[in-house]
Amino acid sequence: MTLIKSISGIRGTIGGDPEDGLNPLAIVKFVAAYATFIRKHTKVDSNKIVVGRDARVSGPMVRHVVVGSLMGMGFDVVDIGLATTPTTEVAVTMEGACGGIILTASHNPKQWNALKLLNERGEFLDAAEGAEVLRIAAAEDFSFADVEHLGKVIEDTSYKQKHIQRVLALPLVDVEAIRAANFRVAIDCVNSVGGVVLPDLLYALGVKEIFKLHCAPHGNFSHNPEPLPENLTEISALMTQAKADVGFVVDPDVDRLAIVCENGEMFGEEYTLVAVSDYVLSHTPGNTVSNLSSSRALRDVTRAHGCEYNAAAVGEVNVVAKMKETGAVIGGEGNGGVIYPACHYGRDALVGIALFLTHLAKKKMKTSELRASYPSYFISKQKIQLTPEIDVDAILAKVKERFAAYEVTDIDGVKIDFPDKWVHLRKSNTEPIIRIYSEARTMKEAEELGGELIQIIREISGR
Repeated sequence: MTLIKSISGIRGTIGGDPEDGLNPLAIVKFVAAYATFIRKHTKVDSNKIVVGRDARVSGPMVRHVVVGSLMGMGFDVVDIGLATTPTTEVAVTMEGACGGIILTASHNPKQWNALKLLNERGEFLDAAEGAEVLRIAAAEDFSFADVEHLGKVIEDTSYKQKHIQRVLALPLVDVEAIRAANFRVAIDCVNSVGGVVLPDLLYALGVKEIFKLHCAPHGNFSHNPEPLPENLTEISALMTQAKADVGFVVDPDVDRLAIVCENGEMFGEEYTLVAVSDYVLSHTPGNTVSNLSSSRALRDVTRAHGCEYNAAAVGEVNVVAKMKETGAVIGGEGNGGVIYPACHYGRDALVGIALFLTHLAKKKMKTSELRASYPSYFISKQKIQLTPEIDVDAILAKVKERFAAYEVTDIDGVKIDFPDKWVHLRKSNTEPIIRIYSEARTMKEAEELGGELIQIIREISGR
């Protein structure tokens, strides 16, 4: 059994001993700590907290414990039922709530679940806020409400449709152009909440023919739920069989979007944000942001529009902070996460689908042709295991010194930018591992660059 406590929430495998798994005792403690934090720090006059969940098997159990704990802390719970992560984020602000909890372990397998914690803006807690919740939980520094001040439950399943309507209302979403294109669309929703939301969104966008894979939301994921190419062989085959124009794949909580071309080839998760940003910038020029481990293609496309690109530390909360700082019109992460502030500050596959289909309709191209129009890069992801006694920070500092002649960024590990490629080294927060992400014009070059840095790390560490 596994329980991981981090600034972004608590996640783990279901069951186990009180300190070794995501079980009812652990859930109560962390929900009570979060409620205590919200009570002290919220900036809105509200006693409501929104709760939404994905379709994984443990969802009903976790939902009952979370809702009961919040009621026990004196909060009224707006239970929106099966809902995507972005829907829950939108519901927090639309409801005027002081926070929200999303019950999802994102792309993790079905034995996992998690509590993702939101503030009154429907955004994830930052590092200092998350650390405060962990401190309260560790000290059990909370107190439950007496019988006169228990909270109540308000069930509201309308937010799926409210979210879809917000997406449709975006000025850059052109329903008429999508309808006129007569797209045939395939979807793979990995037996979670996407199977409930994506068909409704697509029909509302004017798509008449939808080919569905794994849309029954029973939580027994039909394949590894992370939307990576090796897990998407079924929809790849379906594309040519159904003569579909484009395919969309989401993770269990629908904040990541992978796209499949009409010939069954992957558009590439890194290029979801690139394509959507290209469309947005062509109509509303402005800054863009992605994290340091995302493709250089976004920078290239942004500069081609005469705009400025900025990089943030890895993590959605860091990307959002940099977007606000720079006034970015769009941003996100290379895992298919599109953040479009005109809708809200959160990764949102529904927004990504609507903007991408509009872009594709107006370009009048095949999906593969659109992909070919963007700069082509390849990313290699490697890692090196070190012994616990090795000082990882000291190694990264020496790497930084060695490559001082190049553009080096150290806001999150060490990233070295060469004229035609880059490599990013990040240490794990939980084990003595350095993760090495590298990008170049060919996969061979990217892998070789990562391998070169692994050899340098071994040389420095004496391994």
